[in-house]
Amino acid sequence: LWPTNHCSLLGESNQTLHTDRPDLPDCFQLSVLSWLPCIYLWVVFPIYLFYLKRNNRGYIMMSIMNRFKTVFGLLLWIVCWTDLFYTFHELRQGHTQPPIYFVTPLVLGMTMLLATFLIQFERLRGVQSSGVLFIFWFLSVLCSIVPFRSKILQASKEVRIFTTFYFYFALVVCELVLCCFNEKPPLFSNVVTDPVSGTLLMAIKGYRMPLEAKDLWSMNPRDSSKVMVPKLLKEWEKEQSKAKRYVDQKRYDCLMEKSDTNQEAEVLLSNQKAAPHQPSFLRALIKAFGPYFLIGSAYKVLQDVITFVNPQLLRMLISFTKQKGVPDWWGYSLAFLMFFTAFLQTLILHRHFQYCFVTGMNVRTAIIGAIYRKALVITNAAKRSSTVGEVVNLMSVDAQRFMDLTTFLNMLWSAPLQIVLALYFLWQNLGPSVLAGVAVMVMLIPFNAVIAMKTRAYQVEQMQYKDARIKLMNEILNGIKVLKLYAWENSFKEKVLTIRQKELNVLRKTAYLGALSTMAWTSAPFLVALTTFAVYVTVDENNVLDAEKAFVSLSLFNILRFPLNMLPQVISSMVQASVSLKRIQSFLSHDELDPHAVERKNTGTEFSVAVINGKFTWAKEDPAVLINVMVPQGSLLAVVGHVGCGKSSLISALLGEMEKLEGDVSVRGSVAYVPQQAWIQNATLRDNILFGKPYNEQKYTCVLEACALTPDLEVLPGGDMTEIGEKGINLSGGQRQRVSLARALYSDTDVYLLDDPLSAVDAHVAKHIFDNLIGPEGLLKGKTRILVTHGISFLPQVDNIMVMVEGRVSEMGSYQELLSQNGAFAEFLRNYSLEDIIEEDEATGRETFPLTLVSYISHHFYADGENPKSRSVRRHGCSQRKHSEQQEKHKPHEKQKLIQAETAETGRVKAKVYLEYIKAVGPLLSVFICFLYGCQSAASIGANIWLSQWTNDASNNQTQENVHMRVGVYAALGIAQGILVMISSFTLAMGNIGAAKKLHNNLLVNKLHTPQSFFDTTPIGRIINRFSKDIYIIDEALPATVLMLLGTVFVSLSTIIVIISSTPIFAVVIAPLAFIYIFVQRFYVATSRQLKRLESVSRSPIYSHFSETVTGCSVIRAYGRHSAFILMSDMKVDDNQKSYYPGIVSNRWLGVRIEFIGNCIVLFAALFAVTGKENLNPGLVGLSVSYALQVTMSLNWMVRMSSDLENNIVAVERVKEYSETKTEAPWEVEDKKPPPEWPMEGNVEFHDYSVRYREGLDLVLKRLTLNVKGGEKIGIVGRTGAGKSSMTLCLFRLLEAAAGEITVDEVKIAEIGLHDLRSKLTIIPQEPVLFSGTLRMNLDPFERYSDEEVWKALEHSHLQKFVSNQPAKLELECAEGGENLSVGQRQLVCLARALLRKTRILILDEATAAIDLETDDLIQSTIRTQFEDCTVFTIAHRLNTIMDYTRVLVLDKGQIAEFDTPTNLISQRGIFYSMAKDAGLTQ
Repeated sequence: LWPTNHCSLLGESNQTLHTDRPDLPDCFQLSVLSWLPCIYLWVVFPIYLFYLKRNNRGYIMMSIMNRFKTVFGLLLWIVCWTDLFYTFHELRQGHTQPPIYFVTPLVLGMTMLLATFLIQFERLRGVQSSGVLFIFWFLSVLCSIVPFRSKILQASKEVRIFTTFYFYFALVVCELVLCCFNEKPPLFSNVVTDPVSGTLLMAIKGYRMPLEAKDLWSMNPRDSSKVMVPKLLKEWEKEQSKAKRYVDQKRYDCLMEKSDTNQEAEVLLSNQKAAPHQPSFLRALIKAFGPYFLIGSAYKVLQDVITFVNPQLLRMLISFTKQKGVPDWWGYSLAFLMFFTAFLQTLILHRHFQYCFVTGMNVRTAIIGAIYRKALVITNAAKRSSTVGEVVNLMSVDAQRFMDLTTFLNMLWSAPLQIVLALYFLWQNLGPSVLAGVAVMVMLIPFNAVIAMKTRAYQVEQMQYKDARIKLMNEILNGIKVLKLYAWENSFKEKVLTIRQKELNVLRKTAYLGALSTMAWTSAPFLVALTTFAVYVTVDENNVLDAEKAFVSLSLFNILRFPLNMLPQVISSMVQASVSLKRIQSFLSHDELDPHAVERKNTGTEFSVAVINGKFTWAKEDPAVLINVMVPQGSLLAVVGHVGCGKSSLISALLGEMEKLEGDVSVRGSVAYVPQQAWIQNATLRDNILFGKPYNEQKYTCVLEACALTPDLEVLPGGDMTEIGEKGINLSGGQRQRVSLARALYSDTDVYLLDDPLSAVDAHVAKHIFDNLIGPEGLLKGKTRILVTHGISFLPQVDNIMVMVEGRVSEMGSYQELLSQNGAFAEFLRNYSLEDIIEEDEATGRETFPLTLVSYISHHFYADGENPKSRSVRRHGCSQRKHSEQQEKHKPHEKQKLIQAETAETGRVKAKVYLEYIKAVGPLLSVFICFLYGCQSAASIGANIWLSQWTNDASNNQTQENVHMRVGVYAALGIAQGILVMISSFTLAMGNIGAAKKLHNNLLVNKLHTPQSFFDTTPIGRIINRFSKDIYIIDEALPATVLMLLGTVFVSLSTIIVIISSTPIFAVVIAPLAFIYIFVQRFYVATSRQLKRLESVSRSPIYSHFSETVTGCSVIRAYGRHSAFILMSDMKVDDNQKSYYPGIVSNRWLGVRIEFIGNCIVLFAALFAVTGKENLNPGLVGLSVSYALQVTMSLNWMVRMSSDLENNIVAVERVKEYSETKTEAPWEVEDKKPPPEWPMEGNVEFHDYSVRYREGLDLVLKRLTLNVKGGEKIGIVGRTGAGKSSMTLCLFRLLEAAAGEITVDEVKIAEIGLHDLRSKLTIIPQEPVLFSGTLRMNLDPFERYSDEEVWKALEHSHLQKFVSNQPAKLELECAEGGENLSVGQRQLVCLARALLRKTRILILDEATAAIDLETDDLIQSTIRTQFEDCTVFTIAHRLNTIMDYTRVLVLDKGQIAEFDTPTNLISQRGIFYSMAKDAGLTQ
């Protein structure tokens, strides 16, 4: 191809290497340099074309920029071919040129045409910015720089060729610049902004002001749930059907063999059942996401290979500094090459991370979606096997594990690859001595593994303590009022602190281990280097350790450090993920409900619900329910029977929720379902009723009216726009049930299945609902209704009654027919009717409405003075008059939130918070810790400087004499560093644990001293959060972060010190680099912090929505809303990923910028080493450059850690905020202590006393003055809200006086300590509160009384029999909240507490609804006998209990209305008289 006389490819080596103005020969320029970009483009073209054909994003309009690109491309083609024609022209002239002069312009011209074609084709396919073309133009510019230089060098010769070349160069540069800008988005597309330029904009925005959800980019369509979930499910379904086919095939084979060998086949079949072929979820995942992930893996391979280029360049650089008389440009090009490989490595690595993280994100999206969809259709048997919590865990923990694993997954093969490569290069460098170093590494692996196992065990232990502590805190906060009333805070504080102490002990042990492993991890590279070098020098006299060998090996050892450390982590997270995989796989393989179990055909029979020979079961092992029933169109069927006879199962069978074993079920038309336990969503009240149906004012009002919800709306803060908490937390049971009914009524379907909807509401409300809604005259007249009920009073009005006994229908017919048969039904009636009548009378005035409503209802509900009984006669109907009033009232309220939202912190964390933390650690200790870190860095620098001195021995030929000294000092310095690392990390851990202890104690003490009003206005969850999440961060996350941060800061500092000391000029560069670094860091931290907050805020709705769905899936299925709910879940997941994705991208953005700074440090260290070559020895060059090579990592981590530190230190701020809330009065006032036997008499005096609940609220009690003598029994009565309870709270000083005073036996209670006061009064509170622990602890937490006294108290409170029957006697464990005792028994326990304390003053806040009459009488009689000589205040709800008291105090609106003996009050015919009359106590 090249006639030798014309063209040699590399020319003279002298011309290239050994001159001061090196140049490459023309042939090299024309062939290799010109063809490189062309080859690249032609190779990539077919693949890229195929990709563009597959992915069309719509086309982009021709823009000015696009036109310029195209024109430049055509000009380039013309320029190239001008060269070609010129060569032909020369040929005509008789100048023969080598063939290369024809080939190159021809190839270049065709390539330029191809590039121009691509520019247009990309535009038509909607590509906004093209990576392929960018690389092509970049290569072209790179490759034409060399010819450009040489052309300028030889500018004296021909002119024409150069002119075209200058044109060519200018055009290529223009193309490159144009390629850097984005095109407009394609037409009609909701396109995503390009992440990289977008990141900068977002970072700027995030820096100026905190980011909000609206600033985030819209989701990339290919990452959304809509695309990802079906992708995974498609593969999973394939897997499932494959497994099914496999099983069927086996079965078939067995059956075929069965004809020959009967017995064997049987055995085979049973074995087959034992181990069915499981569908593999892993395979589905790999098929769905593997291809995309592999692209990332390809980048990883590249990066691994490039990593090893720099040590080789370092070797060349060191040898360059040794040689004299080598031209300088050689050194400079080495420095720049180092910079470029490092930079290329950065770019490739972050590409790889981008692919991995996006895969991880997609896997999480898909898994959450798949689990959600599955949870909506699994059978009840399957649902039993996993609780809601477990399934939510699958979503949160297990999906998260996969996400974390994908980032590391490539390390599985990349780590061994890196290790092998590193060892290969080391072997080349040092020969077999490397094996000594490897042996040390291998020995460290089991050491680390043991530590990891121990740490894991400690973590489990610590979790148990933490759970116990949180559980206890939860109880304390729930029962804080009772603790205050009984003055029991101290005993519970001790309990919490003992648990906390155990927790801190475990943390301390973990810290010892942590210090050891930190030591192992920092000393590992050093130990390896030490053993290797020592062995290398001592093995053979001739082995000389020179700078090249030492520092190249060091940098290789540093590369080794990462994979060795990562491997165990990857393997352990693999193990975790495989557990998660099994769990998810088994969940997704659960049986699903058969959607065709219930026929929904609209066949024209007169029966709208028919079950023929139905046999149903909940799970295989449960007894079956047998049902035969036909319900005529439009009739009302009541289903009755004892508890657990299968009434609800009938309803479930009709919904298709049970497994159908045989028979047929058909339901005509749509279904509405009211479950026994109302299911309420966390949404507004209106959304709960509409349930996805469009809003229709008139119909809506009608529904509210019929369900008796109108009065409730007036009490709720935002009317029907009130937000309802999770599980309907801020509605009473009755309200929930009525909302559930309203939802069914509004859905306007053909068949209504009502599962005991009237049990949770009051008798008169139940009547109202039956008459207006369900009954023969109700709104549902003419629809088919199946009503499960316990209320006997309604039975005469229904069309048919079906009686169920033990899972089968025992009889069916109308009320009269069944009575005359005298069967099970008649007996059922006889049992129940008596109780029912009593209940009816009692129930008026005992609604589960908030109490305020009771009186309200009785006044307004049955307006026009009708009594409830006559109401049922009036026809229902929403008269227009009512309607117009309704509209007046319902000016749409603003949405009312329950409690003010917790403020998410925004902006920078104040320096004060850091100081607080340092103060908690201890200022001296903090300084000492920093000093230790400084020493450790000094030791490490010392060791390396010593090494560089040692290597300089080689050049001075004095190696042998001091080998032992060299090795010894090197070892000593290194080991000193290791020990210092251990001591410093240990001291740090101790300081952190001390701080954690201090912060928790302050928080706990403050919370126990906080006044009651704080707990009334702050949700418990928020306080618990401080005790759990924030304390956890202070215990565990903060120390780790601080450790890493200090480590990286000192590594970066020592690097800079080393480089400056070897090449002082480097100091000049530091300022600008540091400036850029801090700038990037501030930008990143501001944005990433806010993104993290947004991400965690948007994460919890996914899980809460999911657990809501799981509990209500039967309702969702019954109304046919599953697709809507799936959509909602997908939206929530996408919202979360929307704030997660910019987080990934911003990490990449940061990584590239920071590593660029690191690469600049490498560049300048090398450059200055080259410039100062004359007065530098090779050892120092090696030292400074090898330090620079490892700084990138620590710079990167430094930013990450500082950002983590900012995120985590917020916890200190939050804990601090709650440790400094206002406290109540002191518990004990030393100089005002009352005498121990006080109060002797029990006289209580109120003098002009007023009180309010909180600052800024109205007075609750206004200027009360009264005088009670010792031993009097006072009843306190009044309507709700008259201030009865407030009066008792004042005695205990839970409310402090606004004016006036109370004296007890001549002592002003405002002057003594709270505990002194509260321990001398006794209260039996309204709601009985028990704490988990023994019964003994619940009665006497301070253990002040003997066992006899405790038993005596139990005897008087009628609990002795119950307790002595328990095997544990007094040590009976009470569950949380006393769940294992009945409500009545809990009330008696409270009575026993009072009997034990037996003080002179007793306050009895009478229980309202919880107690049956019998228990109530017990309590009353005990009080009469046991507290004869005490002063008793009773807040009465049932007047008959106080009719024999000495005096009765009637409160009205916070003032005394009447105060006299009961008989006098009745004769006065005032308020008390009217109340007694209502209660039926007087005529």
